[in-house]
Amino acid sequence: MAKRTYQHYILLPRTGVRFPDDPSVSATLSTLARLKIDTHLDDVLDSDLPQQAVVLDTSGPRGAKLIRLPESDLPELRAQLPGLRIVPEVFYFPQRWRYEVNRKPTPLANQPQVSIRIRLTEARTNRPVAGAIVVAFTDFEQREGEQATSDAQGVVRFRNVGNRTLEQLFVYPKAGLWSLWRKNITLKNNDVLQLQPVKLDVPDAKGFFYPAGPEDEPAGRGVKVGVIDTGTGPHPDLVVAGGASTVTGEDPADFADVDEHGTHVAGIIAARGTPPTGVRGVAPDVDLYVYRVFGRDSEGASNFAIIKAIEQAVADGCDIINMSLGGGSPDDATEDAITFAHENGTICFVATGNDGREPVSFPASFSLSLAVGAMGRKGTFPANTTDAPNVAAPFGTDKKNFVAAFSNIGPEVDFIAPGVGIVSTVPSGYAPFSGTSMACPMAAGIAARLLSAESAILSMPRNAARAEAMIRLLATNVQSLGFGPTFEGTGMLFV
Repeated sequence: MAKRTYQHYILLPRTGVRFPDDPSVSATLSTLARLKIDTHLDDVLDSDLPQQAVVLDTSGPRGAKLIRLPESDLPELRAQLPGLRIVPEVFYFPQRWRYEVNRKPTPLANQPQVSIRIRLTEARTNRPVAGAIVVAFTDFEQREGEQATSDAQGVVRFRNVGNRTLEQLFVYPKAGLWSLWRKNITLKNNDVLQLQPVKLDVPDAKGFFYPAGPEDEPAGRGVKVGVIDTGTGPHPDLVVAGGASTVTGEDPADFADVDEHGTHVAGIIAARGTPPTGVRGVAPDVDLYVYRVFGRDSEGASNFAIIKAIEQAVADGCDIINMSLGGGSPDDATEDAITFAHENGTICFVATGNDGREPVSFPASFSLSLAVGAMGRKGTFPANTTDAPNVAAPFGTDKKNFVAAFSNIGPEVDFIAPGVGIVSTVPSGYAPFSGTSMACPMAAGIAARLLSAESAILSMPRNAARAEAMIRLLATNVQSLGFGPTFEGTGMLFV
């Protein structure tokens, strides 16, 4: 007997993400009502399915079902549940840009191995920098080189790249320091590389375009913003009004950050700190809700977790949802969840992706998403950071402004926002990140500030007309930076 290959699938109604209230209208709906978590499909359906075919999760009595099933049994399931859509589970990824750390170099081919050790220190204090990822390329185009991590003394040991010119060198420290980028460098044994500290009272691109107002200014007050991400906090600059984990099999009450990404995104929107000891988001007075869709042992976020998170954000009364994720295959489930939000008066901002001017990734490419690309400004980050390669044409009407080289483009782009060298909160302190992941919450936060002044819109019934009124409001508060619509959509939101 051939070995069964099990896959995860989502059961959805013919349209939308919610099944009708009355299961008596069809035999299929009556059967669905019996599909609860841990139910074996063979116990409910008139078929001979294996015991491992089971319901893994549900978004509620009327909600979608996540099941495990052998791929070979899909035809039987369709026959048993006619009129349903059966959608594969797919995964999406954070849209933080690290120039090369996610594509590790390959070992040098047919060359002698020469070891070398260097040391990383902080520029002001000369203290060692531990835990920094260092990526050295001897041949950047062919991806040849080596990756290592600094130890507690700041020492980085390479086994293969000594006595060679490094075409490119990338250093990614932990919180509190800027990254480092060098070209055409030959390292000597015991060389010291110094990293610049982050200064919270020096404006980054966020501070340049959206300088913090007075602390008593109600920036975003009365607006609820949901962040669907890796979780958030804890962090002293962030006040979380509520949230959940929607990851299958994990504690729904545990929405603490499993990475750093979600805390950084949330801080761009809603941090309440004060420089030089903290940071302030663009809409610090919003009610911040956090939905963790990334598991503790998974890099990707399931479309099923995203469905649950969007439904919960709508139930919690969120006006705006931020999704700094993408890169997976388009799927009906995520489209229907975004449509569900729209039909319930909630708008979704989504990062366009970081594939280097490739087409806008999904779900930003979906027509009801508000797709946000990333730009930067010269002089808002140190010249020798890993953000330097992201300075690329086209340049704006102000020639210091540029579209980030990593930012995806296309006719689906709605807005552009600062996303290069953005300093925000991470669980261990503060750090500069880059990516359309950073641009997206910038736009979402400014949208919240604009919406907070529009009580007539906020008081509208929660339906599609409300969502459309919000989008029309944004259209009257946007300004082109001169990049052209393929790169910036209608432009950048301004208060």
